[in-house]
Amino acid sequence: MSIAPARKITGSFVALVTPFDRSGQVDFGAFRELLAWQEANGTGAVLIMGSTGEVSMLSQDERRKVIAETAKMKTDAMPLFYGCTGNNTETTIENVRFAKANGADGAILAAPAYICAPEADIEGYFLEVADATDLPLGLYNNPPRVKSDLHWDHLLRIFKHPNYVVHKESTTRVGQVAQILAARPDVSVMCCDSPNLGLVVPTMSLGGHGTANMGGNIAPAEVAVMSRPWTSYAEAESFRDTYLELLPLLHFNYSAINPVAVKSLMKAVGLPVGELRKPLTSLQGEALARGIRIVQELGLDKKYGWKIAPVSAVAA
Repeated sequence: MSIAPARKITGSFVALVTPFDRSGQVDFGAFRELLAWQEANGTGAVLIMGSTGEVSMLSQDERRKVIAETAKMKTDAMPLFYGCTGNNTETTIENVRFAKANGADGAILAAPAYICAPEADIEGYFLEVADATDLPLGLYNNPPRVKSDLHWDHLLRIFKHPNYVVHKESTTRVGQVAQILAARPDVSVMCCDSPNLGLVVPTMSLGGHGTANMGGNIAPAEVAVMSRPWTSYAEAESFRDTYLELLPLLHFNYSAINPVAVKSLMKAVGLPVGELRKPLTSLQGEALARGIRIVQELGLDKKYGWKIAPVSAVAA
């Protein structure tokens, strides 16, 4: 039996960073602050422990504690989904069941990394996991990270399963998104906000339901505007203006492997995120100063009340 969310996920679905404290441990006070900030700025839903959340560098105990503690922070206004992909089918099922038992609103799944399994096997994996739970699920087709790349035929067969409620696409294939939307499966069709993939404009113009994004970590209200489904010309016009304005920031966020650039910038403006987990290291010098200049040119520092050190000091 499938239990679907009370409403379709639309708008800005932010893949949140994982905050660490000075000792390098997960900072749950910072998690609470970041979640409240997202909700106050119009974020529709949050993904915790996606690739932006450095999930591959969290221990299994940390992953479980993140679910158990942050699920206590959720509100009716902003569902919390969790990255539950394991290194095999059984581990993924265990992760999803733990999330369900501890109050998660849903889970996002990708293909297991590194194994480069055939697409038919990955289709079977997504269906087997869905059969093992009644937690709402999202499917992340992300070949740049996991090699496996599902064709729309695979995806549409998977989306016949009632537990799948979200689809996030991270390929460069506009035609794939079009085929999914044309088939009208009962899922929220979203795309990565990377301007290099080029999916945001066609996904939204073809009837997409929002973006599953990284940019909302640093500009939540602006990305929420960019991610509104189009029901009239007003949304299309607001999308165009906001997207074009945010392009420098979106490009900056993807100037280093996710989440190096965005988390470095968040720390620089004073958001409570801590350091990246090694072996990743923060941007320094001119690489970081470029992001700070973009924030200042967009007026985000004034809007959100950030007190930023002079760019000259950062770039030195």
